[in-house]
Amino acid sequence: MTKVSEGILLGIGNPLLDISIDGDEQLLNRYGLLSNNAVLATPEQHQIFHDIVKNYKPTFIAGGATQNSIRVAQWLLQVKNATTFLGAVGDDKFKDILEKYARGVGVNVQYQVIKGEKTGVCAAIIVGLDRSLITELGAAQKFSFDFLKKPENWALVEKAKFFYIGGFLLTVSPDSVLYVSQYCSSVKKTLVMNLHATFLCDIFADQKLGLLQHIDILFGNGDEAQALAKAIGLKSVTIKDIAVEVASLPKVNSDRPRIVIFTQGKDPTYIATEGKVQEMPVDPIDPSLIKDTNGCGDAFVGGFLSQLVQGKPLSECLRCGRYAAKVVIQHFGCTFDERPDFV
Repeated sequence: MTKVSEGILLGIGNPLLDISIDGDEQLLNRYGLLSNNAVLATPEQHQIFHDIVKNYKPTFIAGGATQNSIRVAQWLLQVKNATTFLGAVGDDKFKDILEKYARGVGVNVQYQVIKGEKTGVCAAIIVGLDRSLITELGAAQKFSFDFLKKPENWALVEKAKFFYIGGFLLTVSPDSVLYVSQYCSSVKKTLVMNLHATFLCDIFADQKLGLLQHIDILFGNGDEAQALAKAIGLKSVTIKDIAVEVASLPKVNSDRPRIVIFTQGKDPTYIATEGKVQEMPVDPIDPSLIKDTNGCGDAFVGGFLSQLVQGKPLSECLRCGRYAAKVVIQHFGCTFDERPDFV
């Protein structure tokens, strides 16, 4: 069993302040939004983020896919600063709110503050049973390799034993991703990554970049699995077979076999390693308890990571991932109870 020490798990990704409100059709119409839709904010829509904070009753969450998973892992570990998160934010009031809610769970956030930029935000406007999402990535897109290499930040990298990097960071700072990936292979630390979007699979498959050979554990969903298979040129067409093939691709650190985990929403999850694959059904849940499916995937990864860093077997990592997803699906946004009851 690995002792849960301070800084054992390090995440790097795009931090976003999630702002959720109960809105109305008038608000949607004012900013040209549609219910049950998701858009990136135009300059003309930027004021909506200030409008909802001032005139509604917002709920704030320290979000962004990677940061969500790190927060869930921290919640389950219950050891202050067991997790660290790096990402870029602006020099505005949203940065302060974001940091407050991330640190409130116990995550050691070390944000790169980009002067003159706005902190990334995602507003969820709930009208009836529908949810309209509007996102402004802002400073999250400015994370730099130079910030990562600062002595105080690289010291956090050297302290960590496990790393979780979201695929979205590949469009922001590919140099940072590759540098940390190569470092993990060279010192035999565990690198976990998430495909996060089908359009990113071409980057994962890029042989010149050579990222896949450094990844110890890879997460993705069914659509991303098929996109990755196409980008690599695999013959397999089923999610199950793709998982096996990807798990068997060449790897720099041969001491540790690669694990590939492909989720499929309500359908079974496939877990492949060492030429074998297992099928894990999704735990049933009373539909009346479901409040929000957004964040379930992030929670599953967070639960998995919380057990991985403790040296628990794969079966326990998966069990905790299912537990975390089941908790989060009963809350709005990627949120959870004050204390976990996972045993």
